[in-house]
Amino acid sequence: MTRESDSSPPGPWLLHFFRRHRDDDSNESVPGREFLDACPTTVRARMLAVLDAVRNAPPPQFSGGGYWEAMRDDMSGYYEVRINGPKRRHFRLFCILERKGANTGLGGSAIVIITGMSKPFRTAFTASDYQRVRRLGDEYQGRVPRSVA
Repeated sequence: MTRESDSSPPGPWLLHFFRRHRDDDSNESVPGREFLDACPTTVRARMLAVLDAVRNAPPPQFSGGGYWEAMRDDMSGYYEVRINGPKRRHFRLFCILERKGANTGLGGSAIVIITGMSKPFRTAFTASDYQRVRRLGDEYQGRVPRSVA
């Protein structure tokens, strides 16, 4: 995963959903949007509010407050929106920052929603869960211009 400079232009960032390319998925699915659409209404609203706050901060200045976190280790380069939902279920939305999004066809600095997952209280995602996220992220970053909805 390429890391870009932390400098970014002032002002709100764009928000995009990764769209799978027809060569990889004939349905051209949009995993992040499909995940959000399947979330409980309150969870979806809170996730969108977090994304709106992050993009307006913009991301390098946003402190997170536990709702927006930079990931580490094998997931370095990804960020996640973290919301707890009904029955203490944990909902996570995985994103990539494109600080130089104008260079990749995004129209400017952008937060790109790759996919999401949820898990029961006090459980962890498996290595294969994270591998699936990374595969989608690699697919997204493998094309210029980027494939977004």
